[in-house]
Amino acid sequence: MPWYLYLALKQLFPSGRFVSLFCVVSVIGVTLGVMVLLIVQSVMNGFGNEIRDKLSDTDGHVRIQGGGIIYQTWPLVEMAEQIEGVETVAPYAEGMVMMMHRNIPAFPYVLGVDVLGDEPIIPFDRYLRGDSRYEDLDDETVFLGAGLAASIGAYKGSTLEVYSPLMLEKLKRDEVLLPRELTVAGIFDTGYNKIDANTMIVTLRLMQELYGLGDGAHGVSLRLKDRNQADAVAKQLNDQLQPPYRAVTWLDRNSDILFVLSLEKAVMSFIILFIILVASFSIASSLFTAVVRKTREIGLIGAMGGRSRQMAAVFCFQGFIIGVVGSLLGVGLALLALHYRVQIVDTFARATNSADTLVRFYQFRVLPVHYEARDFILIITFAIIVSTVAGLLPAWRAARLKPADALRNE
Repeated sequence: MPWYLYLALKQLFPSGRFVSLFCVVSVIGVTLGVMVLLIVQSVMNGFGNEIRDKLSDTDGHVRIQGGGIIYQTWPLVEMAEQIEGVETVAPYAEGMVMMMHRNIPAFPYVLGVDVLGDEPIIPFDRYLRGDSRYEDLDDETVFLGAGLAASIGAYKGSTLEVYSPLMLEKLKRDEVLLPRELTVAGIFDTGYNKIDANTMIVTLRLMQELYGLGDGAHGVSLRLKDRNQADAVAKQLNDQLQPPYRAVTWLDRNSDILFVLSLEKAVMSFIILFIILVASFSIASSLFTAVVRKTREIGLIGAMGGRSRQMAAVFCFQGFIIGVVGSLLGVGLALLALHYRVQIVDTFARATNSADTLVRFYQFRVLPVHYEARDFILIITFAIIVSTVAGLLPAWRAARLKPADALRNE
């Protein structure tokens, strides 16, 4: 082992003591910075992935729209089915209705899906509660989001009264259209409160009847084998489509919320980076103190033949070792905290009587987490570089000390 590396370790772990106080304080600073930054990055990744999954699952990966009602959807369906990577294609209709259950009103977003195809656009089996199945949906039944069902006291088997905008058109012509009675065939629970609290799913035929669309639809929805190919598929479709038809991806339709998620992650990470920078100043200050305190020892090493760059390496290695140890501890504590995140959040929520805060503000009942190797590598590398750089200035001062002047130091 080179003598300068041995001396760096000796100063961090002096004889007679397990570790120096300077080492403990510096490592704690780096550990906290790495831990908090990894927790924030992983949680924000979790939020982003969960929201992306729910958004892409509930309305398809690519949609072909025509700016109004499309009465001939089969040519668009046949065109989409010819493109590689497309798994399922089906027309859809969407809108809003007024719904009543036991005199409790609600105004949900309604999505009409084609139940005649072999595979549904929405993976119902993943989200339906209990023994409900996709096959239970027909022209007399509906699927309700869990939050929407809870808000009006509905459950599987409940009867709903649905009032469509078509009733207003009938009233203008002095005609009366009675509300449509429908039965709840199932409750779906995506885990994303924005969808669960405001969505009702019906068949395309029923939606056509409620909105007076005849045989028309509002568009054609595509489900891909890989949602990451949505842009490529949309480009192929747009090359073939003629105005007013155009293909839009789920990323285009939800660009605002996805931009906000990316911005939140970037801003929070930028703010928390300062924890590591503050820790680096602590490291630099402690090493400066060590240089001043050990001036005579530095002069003695120089008189014995130690080179300036080797003396500088003593303090650079100390910063590097602190960065490595602090980063590893930070990663371990971050993984531990994220593993027990549910218990930690539940304990805090009970203590502050805010159990519904996560659902109300962040739309999820469970704190989602997603680990990305890229984030871990970048954060660990940044922490180690900053810690090493923190030792450069003290190292530069130590390297500039002349042995004769250092030995005369009092």
